[in-house]
Amino acid sequence: MNRKICVHLDFPNDAQKEQIRAAAEAAGFEVGFFTTAQTEEAKAYVQNCEVLYAMSPAVLKEAPAGLKWFCAASAGVDVYCSHPELFKNPDCVLTNSNVYGVTIAEYTVMVLLMLLRQMPYYREPLLRHEWPGPVPVRSIRDAQITILGTGNLGENIALRMKGMNAGRVIGVSRSGRAKNADAFDALYPTSELDRLLPEAEILILALPATPDTVNILNAERIARLRSDAIVINVGRGNALDQAALAEALNTDRIAGAALDVTVPEPLPADDPLWNAKNLIITPHFSGNTSLGYTCEANVESFCEDLKNYMEGKPLAHQVDRTRGY
Repeated sequence: MNRKICVHLDFPNDAQKEQIRAAAEAAGFEVGFFTTAQTEEAKAYVQNCEVLYAMSPAVLKEAPAGLKWFCAASAGVDVYCSHPELFKNPDCVLTNSNVYGVTIAEYTVMVLLMLLRQMPYYREPLLRHEWPGPVPVRSIRDAQITILGTGNLGENIALRMKGMNAGRVIGVSRSGRAKNADAFDALYPTSELDRLLPEAEILILALPATPDTVNILNAERIARLRSDAIVINVGRGNALDQAALAEALNTDRIAGAALDVTVPEPLPADDPLWNAKNLIITPHFSGNTSLGYTCEANVESFCEDLKNYMEGKPLAHQVDRTRGY
């Protein structure tokens, strides 16, 4: 029986499919391609597969014990780490696709500038076709920026902040380290977070979902922020206390916030967050796969790791399922 790879994704175009097919053939595999509209067909095909490249817990759950490697085409893998029962083979290797830094960093720049330039203030009058007067604005230039999470997302965000002449860019992680330390002006472990928060003019959460990151920005820590602070969350919704954030915004305890991730998703229509002052909410689209670069990098990452897999080398994006990243 030929070794097989199941690809269950919507984004690869014809050229990218051919790239995957060529890499698979070079490694001695045949590959089957299925869109998300063909989930049942993918579930049937995966029964004889050694490798699965997808974003689907449903297809993974149907994969046999013979599945040796699941490449998640997403950056977040919390659903796979928190549900080990999805893997019939407990030794199945899990990798993720750390290629979303560019698109999420650009989203972060977008919403941060909207908040610094007070777009929430202008939004309602403009919708009423009114011409509001100017209000004071702020700049990324010289701003004090603290980024929780120093992985691919945090690194890309930091580089863009520095490129726009931010005053100081601080990275905070569990270890106090970063793969690219040069992206930050300083690095600290999360044990220093309480001390750092009062200095954060702009606080950006770019964290994976792990037990350590749940509610890391709780009510007590939100209260430590300065009154002109802006909070942006592009990691996971459960990293912050949403009720405490809404209260801080509505009482002018902080200046503004932007959330691309919430709990739950979709956010219920009657959730108080919708009416919070100076808050931008977006429907978890900062890292979607519509950006051409993201799709290209995603496929390239998989093909590179397929070569590593066949050569018996460590996979570049392997996830420790006990840690969650």
